[in-house]
This record gives sequence, C-alpha cells and structure tokens, in this order.
Amino acid sequence: MLKGYLLTVLGLICFFEGLPYLASPEWVKAWLLKLCSIPNRHLRIIGGGLMVLGLLFVYWGKHHGG
Repeated sequence: MLKGYLLTVLGLICFFEGLPYLASPEWVKAWLLKLCSIPNRHLRIIGGGLMVLGLLFVYWGKHHGG
C-alpha cells in the first residue's frame, strides 16, 4: 500500500514539475535567468521553508486527512 502511495506522489510531482516546461518554455527560461541573480543564502532559506511546509502538509494529511 505504501508503495502505491509513493508512486502516486512521485507521479504527481513529475506531472506538476513538467507542466511549466510544456506550457511555456519561454517563461521557464526567463524565470531561470532571474533565479541566477538571487543570492545563495536566499535560495537556501526559500528551499528550507518549502521543505518544512512540505513536511507540515505530509503531517496534516497523515493525521487529519482521513
């Protein structure tokens, strides 16, 4: 059962990660150029915050999602 959930989650991640590249590759390229100008410290803060948010979603889904 866990294997099925894991594959579902990985599939959804791949789908949503690939969607912008299919829908608007020009926008993705422009966004990536802007991303290069952001200091590493800020990117690490954003990345860490997103990881914590993701873990909170997992916790919430596991304990309150039914």
